[in-house]
Amino acid sequence: MNRRDFIQTTAGVASGFLFLKPRAAFGYQANSAVRLALLGCGGRGTHVSTSFSQNTTAQVVALGDLFPNQLEAGHAHFDALNASLGRAAIDSKMLFHGPHAYQQLAGSAGVDLIQISTPPFFHVQHLEAAVAAGKHVYCEKPVGIDVAQARKALEIAKLVKPTQSVDVGFQCRNAPPIAAIAEKIKGGALGKIASISAYYYAPASKEKVFPGAGPDEYRLRNWLWDRVLSGDILVEQNIHIIDLCNWMLGARPLKATATGGRNILTHAGDCWDNYQVHFTYPGDVRVSFASKQFGEYDLFEAGLRLFGAEGAATVPYAGPVGIVGAQKWAWQDSAAQPEATGKFAANGSFEDNLAFADRDKERTFIDSIVNGPVHNQIAAGVETALSCMLGRMAGYTRREVTWEDLLAHGETYKLGMDMAQFG
Repeated sequence: MNRRDFIQTTAGVASGFLFLKPRAAFGYQANSAVRLALLGCGGRGTHVSTSFSQNTTAQVVALGDLFPNQLEAGHAHFDALNASLGRAAIDSKMLFHGPHAYQQLAGSAGVDLIQISTPPFFHVQHLEAAVAAGKHVYCEKPVGIDVAQARKALEIAKLVKPTQSVDVGFQCRNAPPIAAIAEKIKGGALGKIASISAYYYAPASKEKVFPGAGPDEYRLRNWLWDRVLSGDILVEQNIHIIDLCNWMLGARPLKATATGGRNILTHAGDCWDNYQVHFTYPGDVRVSFASKQFGEYDLFEAGLRLFGAEGAATVPYAGPVGIVGAQKWAWQDSAAQPEATGKFAANGSFEDNLAFADRDKERTFIDSIVNGPVHNQIAAGVETALSCMLGRMAGYTRREVTWEDLLAHGETYKLGMDMAQFG
């Protein structure tokens, strides 16, 4: 199967993710443009809003960021982008900076949709304000970095109005090769699944230096290095692979054991640079997950392999996607890709098997706003976040942790700074 065959033959909905036929993907009217506000003008936020602008009728009309220099950079970028698309520049009154920018965007009558691309510690706080204001929301993962935030997010999910659409940024589910093989797996192509081998091997994240930044500002600008701000690499980055495991198995883990640590990195920060997690899922399915986030050498691999009684599936970010066994199948567009590594993208703009992931995710979301039915993916996002927290707690405590242990512990992370200083 290739991408054209998949789009023409698939009209399914899986966990709120609709795969559109080409005529639907381009069928929006000019007067149905969704007015988008970007909260968090960093690399990932800018990339996603740019993709929304280029691939849907959504138009960036407002920006918010904690830091003026990032807001200015975002303003220049989106004014140029809007001009190239024949759209109006962003009104200077729709530019907000400082710790209250999220509230100002939520209170803006000229905004329909808020894209939350701030450091993960703030996701739930910003989600609460956007939902309460009646906005549609595209919230990057994770939905919470600790159990307290996860519980709060579930309460917010109950407040989403029937006319609001809320998506969580698990765009890998929408990558055509991954969506196609997931459909086969869920249809029983592998028979009874016994185990999954999953992995995410990434290079080190880059330091961001800003002249005159104090300790708190340095933490915020380098939030990927900070356990409280990011949730650690398992919750912030590796979450995409754990989400695919949950999605394809149709379940969450029951318990986990883990090892790992900070063996290589020496810079400021307290995130681990490697994890090895062993999850147990219902039906005694075992998931072995390994990750690393260090090194400047050219190595990036992410994906999973599923092993069942009647077949095995290979689902990498880069390389051939397919099934061997009784129901042999292959995604033809990936057949020519080498088995070796792909190219890492710090802003999430991956190529290879994920080349259309962001675009198709965004089109599906905008269609839910314009034509319905609306989405509410908060609870599913929380379940995946908690799954990663389960592995993280197992690693930190060096003992087996059950789902019930995690919830009973009720871990809560404290920011440890006064955000008013950035007003």
